Amino acid sequence: MLDKLAQIDRRFAEIESQVADPEIFGDRDRFAKLMRERAELSQIVEVYRRRRGTQEQLEQARAMREDADPEIREMATGEARNLEAALETLDAELRVLLIPKDPLDQRNAIFEIRAGTGGDEAALFGGDLLRMYLRYAQEHELRTEMMSLSEGAKGGAKEAIILVSGKDAYGLLKFEGGVHRVQRVPETESQGRIHTSAVTVAVLPEAEEVDIRIEDKDVRVDVYRSSGPGGQSVNTTDSAVRVTHIPSGLVVICQDEKSQHKNKAKALKVLRSRLFEMEEARRRAEVDADRRAMVGSGDRSERIRTYNFPQNRVTDHRINLTLYSLDRFMLGDMDEMLSALRAHYQAEALREETAS
Repeated sequence: MLDKLAQIDRRFAEIESQVADPEIFGDRDRFAKLMRERAELSQIVEVYRRRRGTQEQLEQARAMREDADPEIREMATGEARNLEAALETLDAELRVLLIPKDPLDQRNAIFEIRAGTGGDEAALFGGDLLRMYLRYAQEHELRTEMMSLSEGAKGGAKEAIILVSGKDAYGLLKFEGGVHRVQRVPETESQGRIHTSAVTVAVLPEAEEVDIRIEDKDVRVDVYRSSGPGGQSVNTTDSAVRVTHIPSGLVVICQDEKSQHKNKAKALKVLRSRLFEMEEARRRAEVDADRRAMVGSGDRSERIRTYNFPQNRVTDHRINLTLYSLDRFMLGDMDEMLSALRAHYQAEALREETAS
């Protein structure tokens, strides 16, 4: 590990020297690339240099334990003990920092929320989840854009697609993919019985045109008048767009915009991200058919979390973590849960790195 860290430190020093060269400013692409690499390495280098300083202090303290003065020896022994503990902490931090980063983490995220079993109650909970994620995004200074929204007969969200943009948007939210189960008494339940419903969430990294090129011959575009429950959002022009990707059979519908062209652009963006995620899932499966395919792809067949409203409880089944603060969680206070998920999968990745 120390040899690898020394190489990173030397590379960081090279980058620092290059970006300080006035000639580099004329090459914007190269300068931007160097600055991105510098940002990726800076935290590792900062911790490594602290470790190096701590190691030097420890060697000095160990040398002082041989001093003729007993008071100095006692002081040096205590100091060495503290420095050894600090060194262990820094080494643990560095091992985590050296875990290969998912290059997709820095991308924007496309969130797809769909009501599953439970009918109207599932759609109402879909709306609750949508608001929860919008609040979380707002708290973390992430931007959101509604790509498509289909309401249920009694409100909520039968299907919603949103684009979440900002620093590490996908990395922050990628573990939300899966089946979310809710247990509560519906407003329409007269006898106070608890019902169980489910909502499916998929989280996709936003794909760019360079990632996935969609040929005109591979898509069929149908236009029609948008509509909503109870006659809401009915347009008098054919602005709603349904895009069908013929090779894969994927279908995307967008009707939120009054402009047909804007709806088509949004639909193609969602389609491109779905195709990109399919390709990424295939690639991950080749590397590791079990864990990585499940973790990274947002497997929709897996129940990941239960929201129990009568007990004010939310449980994530992947890490067996239960929080009795569902009221705050639904207001977007999700950091404790998401931090625990990231720590869990970092530990998994670290074990794999150590084993290999």
